[in-house]
Amino acid sequence: MTTEPASAAPVMTGRATSGHVPTTHDQGGTGLPTWDRALVVVAHPDDESFGLGGVIESLVRAGTDVSVLCLTAGEASSHGAGPDLKQVRAAELDAAARVLGVRSTVLRHHPDGGLSDHLPALVTDVTTAVVQHEPDGLLVFGAGGGVTGHPDHEAATTAALTVAADQGLPVLQWRLPDTVAHTLNDEFNAAFTGFAPEELPIVIRVDRRRQRQAIAAHASQAVPGSVLWRRLDLLGDLEYLHLTPPPTPDQPRIQE
Repeated sequence: MTTEPASAAPVMTGRATSGHVPTTHDQGGTGLPTWDRALVVVAHPDDESFGLGGVIESLVRAGTDVSVLCLTAGEASSHGAGPDLKQVRAAELDAAARVLGVRSTVLRHHPDGGLSDHLPALVTDVTTAVVQHEPDGLLVFGAGGGVTGHPDHEAATTAALTVAADQGLPVLQWRLPDTVAHTLNDEFNAAFTGFAPEELPIVIRVDRRRQRQAIAAHASQAVPGSVLWRRLDLLGDLEYLHLTPPPTPDQPRIQE
């Protein structure tokens, strides 16, 4: 895992042109795009496992090289609080990534709980990762609340969508059905965002075994009684996604 300090002003560059041609065909009828390389953009260590673990494992199993960019060290968590929580969570991210078969991770140190105040720097970090890894597409928490209602999740997705539009990349957004979101919100007084069936065009069947092993690697955060476990129960072996295509030349691009 690479750990780097937070960056400063945004530098928007064109996509690297090393000759790599992206592929976006269906993976064996699963609905997932066939990507040689994918970049996952998340806010906190454990988002890649708690939220996206089933999808990441499916991509890796289909032959996609997956890299993870995590924008905070998760130091504001109330679980496992202590002076060394940053280091603990960094090690947990590294261990979980190995379980999921992720090729590389980069951990940034933007303020946990304050990503929305640092969007230009987030855009710089995502742009740098895209230029470095040359992904065929990005995988993120769904826009419009970041799935969970956490502003950091929404900010990470906003940065990813901004860069994807600039670089001409598709974005695979992880979403929840409205029935699951409503149940979680009622039972946990949470703020999950749900979507109607017609807004969930990609439904894939996942094997949760590696995801659960990756979750276990985040021992400081995977506490009993967490909403995580109820969400997994409600979803069963299904995950719901939406693929946002890159803009066509005549479409306006997302502005920061």
